[in-house]
Amino acid sequence: MKKIQDIQPTRTPMREQEPKVRAHNFQEVPLGYSEEEAKREAARCLNCKNPMCVTGCPVNVNIPEFVSLVEQGEFAAAARAIKKTNALPAVCGRVCPQESQCESKCILGKKLQPVAIGRLERFAADYERENNLVEMPEKAPANGKKVAVVGSGPAGLTVAGDLVLLGYDVTIFEAFHKAGGVLMYGIPEFRLPKAIVEKEIAYLTQLGVKLERNQVVGRSIDIPELLSKRGFRAVFIGVGAGLPSFMRIPGTDLGGVYSANEYLTRSNLMKAYRFPEYDTPIVRGRHVCVVGGGNVAMDSARTALRLGAESVKIVYRRSEAEIPARAEEVHHAKEEGVEFLLLTNPVALEGDEKGMLKSMTCIRMELGEPDASGRRRPIEIPGSEFTLETDLVIFAVGTGANPILTQSVKEMELNRRGYIAANEVGRTSVPGIWAGGDIVTGAATVIQAMGAGRKAAKDIHAYLSEKEPSWT
Repeated sequence: MKKIQDIQPTRTPMREQEPKVRAHNFQEVPLGYSEEEAKREAARCLNCKNPMCVTGCPVNVNIPEFVSLVEQGEFAAAARAIKKTNALPAVCGRVCPQESQCESKCILGKKLQPVAIGRLERFAADYERENNLVEMPEKAPANGKKVAVVGSGPAGLTVAGDLVLLGYDVTIFEAFHKAGGVLMYGIPEFRLPKAIVEKEIAYLTQLGVKLERNQVVGRSIDIPELLSKRGFRAVFIGVGAGLPSFMRIPGTDLGGVYSANEYLTRSNLMKAYRFPEYDTPIVRGRHVCVVGGGNVAMDSARTALRLGAESVKIVYRRSEAEIPARAEEVHHAKEEGVEFLLLTNPVALEGDEKGMLKSMTCIRMELGEPDASGRRRPIEIPGSEFTLETDLVIFAVGTGANPILTQSVKEMELNRRGYIAANEVGRTSVPGIWAGGDIVTGAATVIQAMGAGRKAAKDIHAYLSEKEPSWT
């Protein structure tokens, strides 16, 4: 183990596009490490005997192993080490909240800045892909057992990748015309280039995973049919939580009011930012307000800037200390010119004679005692109302469970919020059906969904390997 006094105290910085430049394009903001920068950062790892960073990773990547390989210049080997437990390293290296997961457990972080694990993961994955060094891992012989995966987001892709290596015949059913789930429709190009997502999915199809697009399970086909008529022995549901949410205030039916779900889907998956090349129009507001404080709110605000807005405001009912978005995303938004109206909450939207949004009335808030989330509850300040001129409001206030699929399996138990009830390994109340990711937990992170997918894949394999499987 290295001595802490020999370690570079601060992280190796990562180069980025200049804020004034990037605010007007959809190209990726961070530019990644060079080989020398990656080796310099990897050299900061203490190679702990008891690496706590691994315990902070929902898929238990062997972090010291891959970081050590980067330090030695064995970059492709580092990527393969990550892929032992993480099928999407180029994605996770970009969008995972490492600062609250693996990096928060880094022993070095107790005295100095923690190792930039996410940046190194991204570097290793990019190096392997860009240098055409991706290798197909060994697969178990085909066992003749079919598994259906509903949804091609992070959870579904993880289940498919794990099971195909174990010899299963895996088919993913995806509602959209492109696979990737939230990686494609939710996260903007400047944070996660779609070409990278497509490469990761292509890797899985090369492994043998089959993909059926434009299949709305619960409409074009249902789960009982998959199990009874199409020969699938198990079904994993990983459809996310994509039902839009709005505040219950007057005016949400006006033109110029979007859910973040629709706004980002139009821009990302349907490429509205390249209209008229892609025939997907989107309202391009001059004065934009985004309601919410999570990563989705930051994505929406930064997208609006790139679509030509003169001003973009984040309207959030708590203080900056309570903002749930990653600190990096808040920092980038501020650098690009997004304004933050904190301790502020909308109470009504107003429109013109044509039914188009023209303003939003808000009220000032103050923080009271902590609520169920552990954060201080925002309380309205009487008489503090004021009006903002706005022609585009985007609500990024959470999402719900889409009922199309869940209603097609009547006997499946749901919780009070409409999400699928599943145990710690993803088993639902219906034998042969597993679920994981946001459809079980509500909106969470990419890596948490992948962690749920890994547990479910392991349990599916155990269940289908039993001579007389039990569902208890």
